[in-house]
Amino acid sequence: MFSIIGLILSLGLIMFLAYKGYSTIITAPIVALLTLIVTTGFDSHLMASYTEVYMSGFSNFVKNYFPLFMTGAIFAILMEKANYAKSISHFITKKLGSDKAILSIVLSGALLTYGGVSLFVVAFISYPIARILFKEADIPKRLIPGCIALGSFTFTMTAAPGSPEIQNVIPMKYFGTDTFAAPLLGIIASLLMLGLGIIYLSREAKKARNNNEGYGDYVENEKLTEEKLPNIFVAILPILIIFVSNLFFSKIYYPSVDGTYLEQFNTTLGNVSGTWSVIISIVIADLFLVITNFKKIKNIKSVLDEGVSNSFRPLLNSSAIVGYGSVIKSLAIFSVIQNFVFNISSNPIISEALSVNLICGLTASASGGLTITLDALAPTYMQMASALNISPEILHRVASLACGGLDTLPHNGAVITTLAICGLTHKESYKDIFVTSVLIPIVVTTIIVIGLSMSIYI
Repeated sequence: MFSIIGLILSLGLIMFLAYKGYSTIITAPIVALLTLIVTTGFDSHLMASYTEVYMSGFSNFVKNYFPLFMTGAIFAILMEKANYAKSISHFITKKLGSDKAILSIVLSGALLTYGGVSLFVVAFISYPIARILFKEADIPKRLIPGCIALGSFTFTMTAAPGSPEIQNVIPMKYFGTDTFAAPLLGIIASLLMLGLGIIYLSREAKKARNNNEGYGDYVENEKLTEEKLPNIFVAILPILIIFVSNLFFSKIYYPSVDGTYLEQFNTTLGNVSGTWSVIISIVIADLFLVITNFKKIKNIKSVLDEGVSNSFRPLLNSSAIVGYGSVIKSLAIFSVIQNFVFNISSNPIISEALSVNLICGLTASASGGLTITLDALAPTYMQMASALNISPEILHRVASLACGGLDTLPHNGAVITTLAICGLTHKESYKDIFVTSVLIPIVVTTIIVIGLSMSIYI
């Protein structure tokens, strides 16, 4: 019992520190070691646990996903510097008009994140446009973060088949799948999240209008300028390159390749081909952007350096959380928690959904929580699924869906950053972020899990 209390306090402390803005790169190892002291006493071999347990988890995450973070960050900065991201956002906004301001911001954010653009970049791009549209339509400014969250935090990260975002990539290593795993489930989940989110935000806007609540008293004079932006067909081409290349490598090229040589590397083609496909696809898109915008982007070196630098912070934050999770996994109490999760249901789909969502919520990190959970439990889920004839693709999609729920609690870094960009507080806008990026994804995941469970036992 004392160990459980110590673990709960540990998780509460790391959430509190994250909420206060302290970097998890610093706090995660400190809290992990404090947890060791509280749960096992001062004879817990702190330095050995730090270098051999914490840093092993930390370094393994870097090894597995640094190429994705780096190439993705470079892609995001190139899309921004070439004005392709802004062109896409402006095009959707112009076509739908200010009377469809909510849908415009959601769809533009969704398209950008589905193309691999960092959600932080999307927030910076979307906010100035949303601010102008919402003011023109007299929709409360407080709803902007909810719109950004719906478009960039939810279905394009976890549900949409083919998404190169890390939440859709991590399960591939454990289940031998690719980013297109269980496409029908992904499409259904995406449509449900989008539909329910739009309904909620539109209802809130209507309610505000009926209460004579307008945009709000904010001094903002910007107008949507008609600056010369790249043609929409050119702007969207890098996203199409990623999608088509990923589809080709994951579905056509690698399935036809003899991967027996990978035995000497202690892995299989099924475990790595999905990740390789995404990395190659993003690199191709990066090269396309550099070659076609070489003259437009005056200093390619500084842009590439900026992209690389931008990849470090999110990578190290996630790695720190995974390192923390490695220490937690080494505790005797973790096996008790693991057994508790398994005893909830003999159905691996239900068990996986619950455990992933819970750990992601506790760590405030979809990527970190997903890695921690699958590191510990994926082999068992595979065995359970095999006995019930459940496809590994189903496990992949459920894991991706489940990581996008409790991860965006108030202490989540993306939540804090988005509110800061919009100049709003948790009190003003977190309710809408909670509904669109926590409540609705959990409801949709629950619907998917119930539907799958019924089909298994019918």
